[in-house]
Amino acid sequence: MGKDKSLLEYHAKPQSQYLYELVKDLLPNTYLSARANQELNFESKVIEDKLQTKGPINGILSAMAAFPEKAWLVLACDLPLISKETIKQLIDSRDKSKLATAYATEKTGLPEPLVAIWEYSALDALNHHHLVEEKNCPRKFLINSDIKLIIPQDDLVLYNANDPDEYKKAKEILG
Repeated sequence: MGKDKSLLEYHAKPQSQYLYELVKDLLPNTYLSARANQELNFESKVIEDKLQTKGPINGILSAMAAFPEKAWLVLACDLPLISKETIKQLIDSRDKSKLATAYATEKTGLPEPLVAIWEYSALDALNHHHLVEEKNCPRKFLINSDIKLIIPQDDLVLYNANDPDEYKKAKEILG
């Protein structure tokens, strides 16, 4: 994208703020995962990334380490079409007996690790995946783990905007 995707505006405020407020309405103990030098333009509870690695696995593991007995609803900031109803469906579909409950598009069937609830029981296995196997992809971890997949009513809610063209398309969809 060439800039911090969390600061992009789709809903008249930075996307990180929009999502934080959306989730906070459903889950009062809501945190934002951020790098040490990441700019935040609103008040929120923050868990700073603690690992030297880059990518979303850093935020997931840092949150799990901060509160190891808690499950984590993880939501990426580059999902401009996600809705409160989509998040509520994820919460309502949660299977605590699995390592995670994750959305997957009907088209791919692949788990979306950044639209998922990660159970605290996944911490040791995810640490092993990252530290011992030296793998940083949370999707590959989920593909090879005992998880619950849920399919949204419309795959479009999981639309991911990672470049300027996708940003423009998302803005057009939102009107």
